[in-house]
Amino acid sequence: MSLYEPSTAKISPTLKAMRRVITGVDAQGRSVITHEGQAPGQHENDQWPGRGYTDFWVWRKTPQPLHGREDTGLWPDEFPGPAPGGHLRVVHWLSKEGRPGTVPVVPPHAPKRVGVGGRSWDRGGGNNTCISDMHKTESVDFGIVLEGERILVCDDRETTIRPGDIVVQVGAWHLWNSEAKGCHMAFDMVSAAFSGTPDGNHGLQEKDVQVLRVPEGKALPAGVKPQRRIVTIDREPGRSVIVSDGASPDVRVDPARPGFALHRLWVIETHPAPIVPESLQLPHVLVPPPRGTVLNVLTLPPDAAWRGKAGVEQAQAFYASVGAQAIATCGSIEGHPYSQNSDTVEFLVVTEGEVTLVLDTGETTLKAGEIGVVRGGNRALANRTGRPAVVAIATHDAVAGS
Repeated sequence: MSLYEPSTAKISPTLKAMRRVITGVDAQGRSVITHEGQAPGQHENDQWPGRGYTDFWVWRKTPQPLHGREDTGLWPDEFPGPAPGGHLRVVHWLSKEGRPGTVPVVPPHAPKRVGVGGRSWDRGGGNNTCISDMHKTESVDFGIVLEGERILVCDDRETTIRPGDIVVQVGAWHLWNSEAKGCHMAFDMVSAAFSGTPDGNHGLQEKDVQVLRVPEGKALPAGVKPQRRIVTIDREPGRSVIVSDGASPDVRVDPARPGFALHRLWVIETHPAPIVPESLQLPHVLVPPPRGTVLNVLTLPPDAAWRGKAGVEQAQAFYASVGAQAIATCGSIEGHPYSQNSDTVEFLVVTEGEVTLVLDTGETTLKAGEIGVVRGGNRALANRTGRPAVVAIATHDAVAGS
């Protein structure tokens, strides 16, 4: 619980329990698990059982502090997250069949400033059970579908998203419709700073950057699926557009690990987060910019496919290929040559299969729909199953301190 404010979270028997693992370092500098189990930061809607959200992590400083004993997932709600930082949460939305009776839709209306701190705006059109209002927030969001299905509605068009799909919401107007199946969706929301009069017609694209597409004729390695990326932004006052909807245009491979792929999705160059339609022209892959963030998705083949063929030398070559020699600790964890240690806070969101997070002092397995919060420290990822695993990793710059 926060030292400054009481927790408003309460475990609910009707909200789905979401597993969370938090790591840190001990007094000797060894990576350790500090929390493991159900994320306690549940907030259920008072009127509609099963509708609500679960907070996993909140930060009120950028760069994030690496240390501290508080479970910040229990801090009181701030939407869209604290202005000096952000938050990671999972939202629980109902299907049309799962909602309690008929809930009327709020008629569309002119943009209205809402919420604590006045950093979000809405235009109605939703019922807060299975359809959200059309809204925009002063943030750049990574939305990762964990379960179910949603329709993302922007002013220019709409598209259906399913488990594993990732939406990069760059301060745009949007509405979510989960009527068909309901939805659990993780959101890593990083605060931005809109320009213009705060009337809902502001927060437009700050500069024009060419949106990257998959190079023609470029094929993925065998066993690797395309990683869908949808990017939205407001280019005109009060009008959102989907500027990109397709596979990640930048995929890195490792010759020593057939079936491995690193799909680059987004780079937040600094804080507050810039409002731009593309960011992959920036060079950052595993290491974020100062005060920034990188979002990647890893496809991890079974360890058995490369065990005995790739060792420390091959792992070092991979880290060098993505400009991350400084964080490589290859050979420091027995049996796991692909290890690293960085001053970052990482959110690991498993979308397919299962991965084992290996630390200096132990390990734990994360399955699809489970989330890890990795606060620095030495670590490696293993796939001990017989099929590929997929994990989205948002890596935020961090500094020592609490």
